[in-house]
Amino acid sequence: MSHISLTFPDGNTRVYDAGITPAAIAADISNSLAKKAISATVNGAHYDLQWPITEDSEIAIHTMKDDAQALELIRHDAAHIMARAVQALWPDTKVTIGPVIEHGWYYDFDRDEPFTPEDLGAIEAKMKEIINARDEVRTEVWSRADAIAHYEKTGEPYKVELVNAIPDDGQPIRMYWHGDWQDLCRGPHLQNTGQVPADAFKLMKVAGAYWRGDSTRPMLQRIYGVAFKNRDDLKKHLTFLEEAEKRDHRRLGREMDLFHMQEEAPGQVFWHPNGWTIYTVLQDYMRRQQQRGGYVEVNTPQVVDRKLWEASGHWEKYQENMFIVEVDEEHAREKAVNALKPMNCPCHVQIFNVGLKSYRDLPLRMAEFGSCNRYEPSGALHGIMRVRGFTQDDAHIFCTEDQIESETERFISFLAGIYKDLGFPTYKIKFSDRPDTRAGSDEIWDKAEKALLDATHKVTNDVELNPGEGAFYGPKLEFVLTDAIGRDWQCGTLQVDFVLPERLDANYIGEDGAKHRPVMLHRATLGSFERFIGILIEEHAGKLPFWIAPRQVVVASIVSDADDYVREVVDALRAKGVRAEADTRNEKINYKVREHSAGKVPVILAIGMKEVEDRTVTLRRLGEKQTRVVALDEVVQELSTEATPPDLA
Repeated sequence: MSHISLTFPDGNTRVYDAGITPAAIAADISNSLAKKAISATVNGAHYDLQWPITEDSEIAIHTMKDDAQALELIRHDAAHIMARAVQALWPDTKVTIGPVIEHGWYYDFDRDEPFTPEDLGAIEAKMKEIINARDEVRTEVWSRADAIAHYEKTGEPYKVELVNAIPDDGQPIRMYWHGDWQDLCRGPHLQNTGQVPADAFKLMKVAGAYWRGDSTRPMLQRIYGVAFKNRDDLKKHLTFLEEAEKRDHRRLGREMDLFHMQEEAPGQVFWHPNGWTIYTVLQDYMRRQQQRGGYVEVNTPQVVDRKLWEASGHWEKYQENMFIVEVDEEHAREKAVNALKPMNCPCHVQIFNVGLKSYRDLPLRMAEFGSCNRYEPSGALHGIMRVRGFTQDDAHIFCTEDQIESETERFISFLAGIYKDLGFPTYKIKFSDRPDTRAGSDEIWDKAEKALLDATHKVTNDVELNPGEGAFYGPKLEFVLTDAIGRDWQCGTLQVDFVLPERLDANYIGEDGAKHRPVMLHRATLGSFERFIGILIEEHAGKLPFWIAPRQVVVASIVSDADDYVREVVDALRAKGVRAEADTRNEKINYKVREHSAGKVPVILAIGMKEVEDRTVTLRRLGEKQTRVVALDEVVQELSTEATPPDLA
């Protein structure tokens, strides 16, 4: 028998017979490890303890202390246990697939009757029975013919289709048995059902899903679940979901009357007055900051002929995400083919190309609040966070290669100041290098990646690699914000592009009198206004900073005799730039306070006859039970100061 050499994480090497399993290796090391082992990593691949190892390898044995591997196995086994429970309760149900996803899993079922909330409770109870039974989990390797014959006999047509779809490349077809229930699966899995914590999982919801994502195929029922290593982690996750639900920008958008979406315009936002106020306040702030930062503002067309998109490379690399417009031009033999712009960069190069540019003009920082349209699948749309029509706070910096470093440093400083003003004093930076689908030679990419990474390291060494996620024309930095409940949001970007200036023939006259290509830095700070506003709403749970809040102050009368003074207070606040409104309805003050608090109005000023006589107001702030009486002149000064944007304070 041949032998293999296995190297462990501590650098030690052991020799075993070829075909030994990780379970046997764990037993050879110690009885304790044999009892605790759940899986192994062999040459970077996650291995079941029962799989044979046939070649020299690097190996690590995992236990429940190894979070990544433990959670993957717990969630994968839970998916199988759930499918087994469903078929135990409703034997006629057909099973399909059940992959692991973030925090849990889902499994798709073909069943005549819809699953109800009560059904989910019954499934959970049956799953706990299966877990407590501690049934053995074992794996077998079958031939394609045997697998198909088995599933035809058991009446599982979806499994037959899955087996037929597996490439016939000699790779094994693995079958996993959990007790007497069996599923087609690549694995790995735990060694018995009892290793799944019975008190650390929960079934969350049922949704519809077409088989294999094809709307012409049967509609299945998808059950989602979450699972963790212990009950405390599950409880934390459920609390997190509860908090996220409270902060959901779609719900708060309705409560605050900010925007709505409707099926006649999928992925497009209908901004209401309150929401548009947030939008314009944010845009005005960004415009002032960009003017201070040395940017010139431009505006470019929405619909552009395909010739420009072909020249830029977008037609080849990005067409599937573009909205195409065909027009019968007068006297033309063929229809003119145009596209709604998905991004602003090719149009900015057109502005740069008008007139002669000198090295003295560089760096040229060109900004646009560019309205863009990109096709996103309907299933990917999510409120104003993921849309088809959006506006970027976009800019392109045309510079020399020697200026890449200084412009990168300058932009990171610019971005950091804006994020701090908006309540995000810290952020993470990810460096994304070349994707599989890209324009430009490897030589150009080598140069672009080195330039951007070197420039970033001048500012910070705390950079995370995000391999393969660069734009098709250049590497990029991604600036990631973390919100109040720990979620990450990628917002700002900076990309180095040597490709587009070449493709669109951009040039400038250098000190030597010859033509040179500029480097193009693509940059966005907020990303899109739509998405960033959604992030702000969720970060603050609707209680936006006073200067951004659309309805800053409501002045509410307690008695109708105070109405004239209410209007005087509103006028005084408005004169100082505070967004104030009067509520003189014939309603009790407690009703008014509840209603405006639900609408997340930061300040309510209540006025009765005592306030009229003393020329004061009773001030109540959102989220505070205590009120205070303040003189009119004092409250106007206080609130006008708070209403001043941070860059103007």
